[in-house]
Amino acid sequence: MEIRRYKKELDEDKLMAIIKNEGEEWSCYWADEFSEKYKAALAYSITYVAYEGNILCGYSRSLDDCGFYIYVCDLLVMPEHRGKNIGRRLLEYIYKDYPEQIVYVMSGVDEYYKKQGYRREGSIFEVPKSS
Repeated sequence: MEIRRYKKELDEDKLMAIIKNEGEEWSCYWADEFSEKYKAALAYSITYVAYEGNILCGYSRSLDDCGFYIYVCDLLVMPEHRGKNIGRRLLEYIYKDYPEQIVYVMSGVDEYYKKQGYRREGSIFEVPKSS
């Protein structure tokens, strides 16, 4: 298993393919109107990829809050590679590069993080647009 920083020229097409294979829940990421924004976000975020041989099997994308915290926005492991601690290793890799910062996950899959033994810290709310 190799985990490393995302490189657009090597990883972009493979990464977008695993997102597309994830189905409807992730469809906004590869829809035409959004995919170019997401591709740019991958390059400007803290993005790690996990490979088994030449197969991209998972990735994480996070944001750095000016040295205060790291916020994990996306964590995805291909279904056939789940159960191998790839997601956990991707998250641990953040601490390797940012050992002094606290890492928080913005989760849509709380049960996964509870199973990993992570502690819930608050919640997230969307602020509606004004009319």
